[in-house]
Amino acid sequence: MAEELHSGRIKVSGEAAAAEYRDVGKDAEAELSALLDEVEVAETSPAPEIIALPSIEPDAIAAELGLADATPADFGRLRRLFALKNHPDRVAPNMRQRALQRMQVANGLIDEAKRRALTKTKR
Repeated sequence: MAEELHSGRIKVSGEAAAAEYRDVGKDAEAELSALLDEVEVAETSPAPEIIALPSIEPDAIAAELGLADATPADFGRLRRLFALKNHPDRVAPNMRQRALQRMQVANGLIDEAKRRALTKTKR
């Protein structure tokens, strides 16, 4: 192909080549402008909402359970209600470790409250 161009058998008009470059340049400019508009939209879109993780502090979980006002007959119901909301099998996969910790703390608090209630009734 290069030999044919150099031999002069193929004529290339300088204006035709320049026109083609201008057309390609316009398309590239339009594509670049569209890409920059997308980037600007992405930069100005609001940041995703950060959701606070549920607490694993024993005091917070005890308040959530309502252990302060619970009677020994309430412990089983409180455990089931807490598990319905917080069991690792019922939460999103990225929250399972936190849910497991919350369930362990809640179960420990309920078990301790039951032991205290039994100790009081034996006296």
